[in-house]
Amino acid sequence: MTETIDYATPGPLTTIGSRHEPALADLPPDPVAICRAVHDLVIQPGDAGKLELPEHRFASNQLRAAADIITALLAIDAAPLTVPRGPEQRVVGTCRHFAVLSCALMRHRGIEARTRCGFATYFQPGQGLDHWITEYRRDGRWVRVDTEILGGTLVKQPDDLAVGEFLTGGEAWAAYRRGTIDASRFGVYGTENFGPAEIRGNAVRDLAALQKIETLPWDEWGRMGASYRHETGPDYDELIDTIAATCAADDPAALAALYASGDLPVPADLVR
Repeated sequence: MTETIDYATPGPLTTIGSRHEPALADLPPDPVAICRAVHDLVIQPGDAGKLELPEHRFASNQLRAAADIITALLAIDAAPLTVPRGPEQRVVGTCRHFAVLSCALMRHRGIEARTRCGFATYFQPGQGLDHWITEYRRDGRWVRVDTEILGGTLVKQPDDLAVGEFLTGGEAWAAYRRGTIDASRFGVYGTENFGPAEIRGNAVRDLAALQKIETLPWDEWGRMGASYRHETGPDYDELIDTIAATCAADDPAALAALYASGDLPVPADLVR
């Protein structure tokens, strides 16, 4: 029997549950329409800071589970999720919140969806910046959607990103190893955290996301910390090579076997 990963059903962090059903009653069946709704539900911390929101509102940036994000959102405004919120009424969260909430709502509708962790090349010229997006399955392929920038002009089609506009952690690592990108240009906006270690970290996070474990962007486990401290060597780079190749092949059995090996599984305290 061929092993599969059912991306149309929720994982531990994308399970919504029955308590939020009333807020989801009008959720559209179309993937892009779902993403458009989510676009008006989340606000980045930097943008929220300009609104002088109460300090406690920023705690939602640390929420991992989609159900908890929805709880925080409904505590601000109890309207259905299909009702657009003004900036002050949105939940504070990063690109990962946009991606995970989109993924969770698609799975709630029985749509094959998954998040991807990597780097966007469209925010700053010549840079790949730490970012999360959502994929959904259509006509035999995975369509990449950046919910956060829907309606904008950063790219021609944010609801169907072109090749190279977003690189998963594994794709960026493979490009770095081929010598086709400069790793010093890949990292976290507004910080000094750029370089191969940032790409390694996102490759591991992306592998977890393909197992339906969508961590926070700053969650660390296994040898990530050592990598960030420049304490890993060729053996770890070879492991990241394997991760990149396995994620690119997208074979469910191989993904599951690799994820279950060594120190790659996400610790239980980060899956809550």
